[in-house]
Amino acid sequence: MFKWFDSNKDKRHNDSTGKEKHVPTNRPERVTPEYIRRLSDSEIFVFGSNLAGHHDGGAARIAKEDFGTIYGQGVGLQGKSYAIPTMQGGIDTIKPYVDEFIEFALSHRELKFLVTKIGCGIAGFSVSEIAPLFQKCTEIENVYLPIEFWEQY
Repeated sequence: MFKWFDSNKDKRHNDSTGKEKHVPTNRPERVTPEYIRRLSDSEIFVFGSNLAGHHDGGAARIAKEDFGTIYGQGVGLQGKSYAIPTMQGGIDTIKPYVDEFIEFALSHRELKFLVTKIGCGIAGFSVSEIAPLFQKCTEIENVYLPIEFWEQY
């Protein structure tokens, strides 16, 4: 697991490009692994989809191949995955689906949700556009977020 904190103070370090960036050291260890190919019984793979449920590329394809996503279903829980549509328009069209996911996660505390970088691949959004939609999840213990999202908070 990641070890992001060893004191209550913030740190600065160089990223892979050599630029200094701020890294809060009090960040929780609820970080989604970069690559997910197996899930425990209580884990759910959260991915970006399209409304038509054509899970042909990116994380949606992994969800279809490995986690029981239903072809033709573009929203919600299916198998060991949860689809959040990201291909239908701007950020304002994604937010209601993220809010619905947050309510679902709150009502299913027995599950652990591993949120991928939804919308940041094929859909073409940046982390800085998508991460704020998930900020409430920083307070929800059963939701894990990509490291890039945590870096935005």
